[in-house]
Amino acid sequence: MNIRVFLSSLPLAGALAVFATENMDRTPPKLATASARAAGFAATIESKSDAPMPVPEGMVWIPGGEFSMGNADPTRSLCGGKDPMPDARPIHRVAVDGFWIDSTEVTNAQFALFVKATAYITVAERKPRAEDFPGAPAELLVPGSIVFTAPEGPVPLDDFTKWWRYQPGADWRHPAGPGSSIEGKEKYPVVHVAFEDTEAYAKWAGKRLPTEAEWEFAARGGAAGESYPWGDELQPGDKWLANIFEGKFPHKDSGADGFIGIAPVAQFSPNAYGLHDVAGNVWEWCSDWYRPDYYAQLARSGVANNPKGPNDSLDPAEPGVNKRVHRGGSFLCTEQYCTRYMVGSRDKGEPGTSSSHLGFRCVKAAALKAE
Repeated sequence: MNIRVFLSSLPLAGALAVFATENMDRTPPKLATASARAAGFAATIESKSDAPMPVPEGMVWIPGGEFSMGNADPTRSLCGGKDPMPDARPIHRVAVDGFWIDSTEVTNAQFALFVKATAYITVAERKPRAEDFPGAPAELLVPGSIVFTAPEGPVPLDDFTKWWRYQPGADWRHPAGPGSSIEGKEKYPVVHVAFEDTEAYAKWAGKRLPTEAEWEFAARGGAAGESYPWGDELQPGDKWLANIFEGKFPHKDSGADGFIGIAPVAQFSPNAYGLHDVAGNVWEWCSDWYRPDYYAQLARSGVANNPKGPNDSLDPAEPGVNKRVHRGGSFLCTEQYCTRYMVGSRDKGEPGTSSSHLGFRCVKAAALKAE
């Protein structure tokens, strides 16, 4: 999503991955299922790296290792979905070093501490500059952010402006606009944060944003090629395991998962590494620039070591508009429209854009040094 709309496959690498288990610094591989192998996934090989001490508060240790990154075409699988996600392929091999990561998305309470300590003013709280949005109506050149607003009834799904609006006065303290508040919602993920807001918080906290590769390795929890952080079934035992959209999108969320709209963090069981909400609830910023062809670039290198993203950005849908990667999906994801709560999928956003379904979590280097 771009605020300007409102204001103006590697089979050889897979085979080699099994032989790599002979490396004494690796744990035995976690093999992909037959269906995942057919899609191009190979074993995940975790490093034998113990968590360094002390443990940073609210963070969990990710051992690092080598894995198959990306997503198969969900329109050709039992997972359903209407989006083929070509930017999540080819599936390719990546290695990442061990790191710490926040067990949940950054909350309103955590962000409030940062603002109190630094007097930081978020992008959504600043007046947009006319030169950045030529032709934008003057009445929209006021502080604000993009807010989801459910229409009264069914609408065409090819026009997202039917359920999104630029709301003057919407920001992290007022998520629905003037008159709304985060009082009593201290444990909800902070939203309406633009990319530079997340970087400012991370620097203050002695952390940084995760790379896309780090984010996916952590979200997979050591599994190989599974569709969701908990396995291949969306509802194992008919139980919802993430805050996504049930009902009729976008006008009627049934709340079958226990929540209509955003939910407090950690309301669902964590993945095998101890991470909550890496599917659904709110999208999360990553540090990488977005290009739909980046995975093809990485695939040519065999095993990509700690990739940090491309040097520039490209979104064919909006040429000339730079974008950063989003991961994890949100409470608005649904098989009727967007299934990008699937663990290997990706999305993107203009760095100056904030919205009511976009937050973040941070990582910290294994050595616990400033970065």
